[in-house]
Amino acid sequence: MKNKTHFALMDEGSKKEIRRATLKAVAIPGYQVPFASREMPIARGWGTGGLQLTLSIIGKEDVLKVIDQGADESVNAVNIKKLVHHTTGVETTTETEDATIIQSRHRIPEVPVTEKQIIVLQVPIPEPLRLVEPSEMKTKQLHGEKEYSGAWLMLFEQIMKYGKTATYADHPVFVHDRYVMAPSPIPRFDNIKMNDSKALILLGAGREKKIYAVPPYTKVTSLAFEDYAMEVESFAGKHCSLCHSTDVFLDELVNEETNVTYYQCNDTSNCLATLNEKEKVVEVGIGNA
Repeated sequence: MKNKTHFALMDEGSKKEIRRATLKAVAIPGYQVPFASREMPIARGWGTGGLQLTLSIIGKEDVLKVIDQGADESVNAVNIKKLVHHTTGVETTTETEDATIIQSRHRIPEVPVTEKQIIVLQVPIPEPLRLVEPSEMKTKQLHGEKEYSGAWLMLFEQIMKYGKTATYADHPVFVHDRYVMAPSPIPRFDNIKMNDSKALILLGAGREKKIYAVPPYTKVTSLAFEDYAMEVESFAGKHCSLCHSTDVFLDELVNEETNVTYYQCNDTSNCLATLNEKEKVVEVGIGNA
């Protein structure tokens, strides 16, 4: 007797359980919903939570994009994309506009997302209070009581030590004026994209067995004091060395031969699209000359 091959790898019972947890997470923005995290054919810590979410919600008509720190061609992104395509047969893409599901590690795409898209973020540590409270039972109580003085104290200590908040990535956010949430290790530059997002944002932590969500058009604000606003990464006076974009998140690189510092777009597909668009403009200009 042949073993039945399940669409999207997991059995239907597992996918239904994860979808139920996901629906609860959407109904209570920012709240961490426990779920029975399954074993995946990738190591925990390499995106098992995001992968389980993607496999649970994907359908035959979906188009999938997977990125890792802005890159479509990284080892993590390529292998997750191959796994989902092999077990579903769905179309994959590197174009943000063409995707219906975007699974990402550490970035939200530069191209604005739409109501027809879902962003799935891979999360290593879903508990924003973990650095100040190691007990899971205690953090649940603190969330229930909306007692977030520990999170504020953490930011205050950073300001006293460095003169500013020093979170760099995974800066905690308030969701719907109720729950403090870890946005996953996205840069502060991307926190703003969560606020009033047109797309549904799902966050999955496989190792920690938690799912949480930011529904479309939900208020999301970064934790900050009135006199010490949360500052995003600044790239003033800098531009991408390839496409010359200035309003995107840039990677700082060093030329090994000349030891000269230069910058490139972190979102590689957006950089390529910008380059192609500029080339078309030049071609049109030459044709009309």
